[in-house]
This record gives sequence, structure tokens and C-alpha cells, in this order.
Amino acid sequence: MSETIRVTPTQDGTYTVYRGTIALISGLTRLQAERYEASIARQQQGLLAAGS
Repeated sequence: MSETIRVTPTQDGTYTVYRGTIALISGLTRLQAERYEASIARQQQGLLAAGS
């Protein structure tokens, strides 16, 4: 159950992080959004490894 995690810019110059079609967090700088995206990806990898 791995949904795509993506970062998208908004009209006000901030960034939003999505998992599938659900917005997880918004109003971030690009760096903050990329770090959040990376942390979510690491969590998913950890859960997949733990389930093996």
C-alpha cells in the first residue's frame, strides 16, 4: 500500500506535501517540504522492512 508522496508548489510560494490525493502538510519552504517528504519515505521503508 505505497501511495506516491509528492511535493507541489502553491501560488503563494510555499509548498504542500501530498500522499496520494491527501495533503499531509502545507505552508512549508521547499527545503522543509523536501525534508518532510524524505522522512515519510524513510518511515515507509522502515515499515516495509519490519513487515518482512
